[in-house]
Amino acid sequence: MPSLFTLKLTHAPVKNYYAALAQFHQHSHDTEGNTRSAFADILKKCASPFGWHLVEEYQFKGTARQSLRADGALIDPLTLVHGLWEAKDSADDLQQEIKKKSAAGYPLTNILFQSPTRAVLYQDNRIALDCDLTKPENLVEILQLFFDYRDPNIPDWEEAVTKFADKIPDLARGVTEILEAEDKKNPAFRENFQSFATLGRQSINPDLTDDAIRKMLVQHLLTERIFRKVFNNQEFLSRNVIAAEIEKVIRSITARHFSRDEFLKPLDRFYTAIEKAAESQTGYTEKQHFLNAVYEKFFQRFDTKQADTHGIVYTPQPIVDFMVRSVGNSTALLGRNLEQCWSRGVAS
Repeated sequence: MPSLFTLKLTHAPVKNYYAALAQFHQHSHDTEGNTRSAFADILKKCASPFGWHLVEEYQFKGTARQSLRADGALIDPLTLVHGLWEAKDSADDLQQEIKKKSAAGYPLTNILFQSPTRAVLYQDNRIALDCDLTKPENLVEILQLFFDYRDPNIPDWEEAVTKFADKIPDLARGVTEILEAEDKKNPAFRENFQSFATLGRQSINPDLTDDAIRKMLVQHLLTERIFRKVFNNQEFLSRNVIAAEIEKVIRSITARHFSRDEFLKPLDRFYTAIEKAAESQTGYTEKQHFLNAVYEKFFQRFDTKQADTHGIVYTPQPIVDFMVRSVGNSTALLGRNLEQCWSRGVAS
């Protein structure tokens, strides 16, 4: 992937960074709290072309699953972490601080340890660069390495993200057409569909339309593998009554028309990329936020016409809540969560 990093020695963020440090030093305000803000500013400027943002005081799970906090993290729109940042002041022994953080469980995948005078970048558990930050050319070099890093455990992520969005609408329309055709000629499908519709209206919203239910089926077909694998719950379908009813309807068309695996094969590369990326999310909540972002970015796209008609972005949050919360929660709680979402009219 071509680098989006464009910072030059002559650019304002570089000049502003060193000017801020000089001012702090002149007034004897060069403690970590002050100097950190100057470096945070330059990180924010560099993150912008990537579509990322810097989250300061970022909480995460360490290598031993313990709760840790970094001074900053580079986060993309899908909530993936692309790098961590730890700031120190000039009085700190940076090497000793690095040893402490490593021993505490800070991952050395792509983490920048920085003080006003020195920076050490670790990538893939080894030092990628250790340099004197009083020289602006070193600052630019280490930031370029930091921002250009791509986790080898998440193969082809950016490419998969770019191409995936274009495939979803066609596949979703194909499923929708099959559902409509089956409704006209397949008694078994109509029976299963009505059974699920009845359950949905009882558990979610009595005003659910057949069209809304068809959208639920399409969304389920496209997302079931992701939720099941990301949460490592192979019994997801059998343990939740709503999911089981959805599957009855899906099976009544896949048995007659296509293999589910073959139908979704064009998405396999992206599914794999999602599943690999989700492995970097260390907790249940983090995985939920990640999948919410994935869902809203891609799986809503098959109904953009409805979004335009209603003047809103169509966000099928009920299905997100349903599939995520189903992993650990009871059907009764599920129904209440779904009913609240639907009653707010998010999919009216």
